[in-house]
Amino acid sequence: MARNNSTSYELNYVTANRFYIEIESSIAASFSECSGLGVTIKKEKYFEGGVNDQQRVILGQSEFSDVTLKRGITDDLAFWNWVSQILTSKKKQRRNINVLLFNQAGETMQCWTLIAAVPIGWKAPALQASANTVAIEELTLAYEGLKVEKS
Repeated sequence: MARNNSTSYELNYVTANRFYIEIESSIAASFSECSGLGVTIKKEKYFEGGVNDQQRVILGQSEFSDVTLKRGITDDLAFWNWVSQILTSKKKQRRNINVLLFNQAGETMQCWTLIAAVPIGWKAPALQASANTVAIEELTLAYEGLKVEKS
């Protein structure tokens, strides 16, 4: 019987509920949700004449999807102040944002860095007199690049 000499690796899965958001390398706040993180590489299909059973794929520009951060409303106006700077001064106040995923021991397992992020949307919470849920604000970010690191 042949032996498999491949090295076995133990995969350490991490739950999605342990994460921090850092703005310019300082922990900004606790967030209830971070969604939309990703990249798509545009492609073109090229069909060669006479080759009917294949296609060539030519890669194009990468496109980073918008990221939405959600957190409970507090007396901290950092999100609104950032958006307000852009609305009033038209300066592009770009910042690097780190999304840190950590394990049960508090060790950082992975870090996604949104390079040159800028707010493109802010949403106030829905208010309802009969509700007793936490008021959640949303900040939507566009960014120019993405760096992924394993800690």
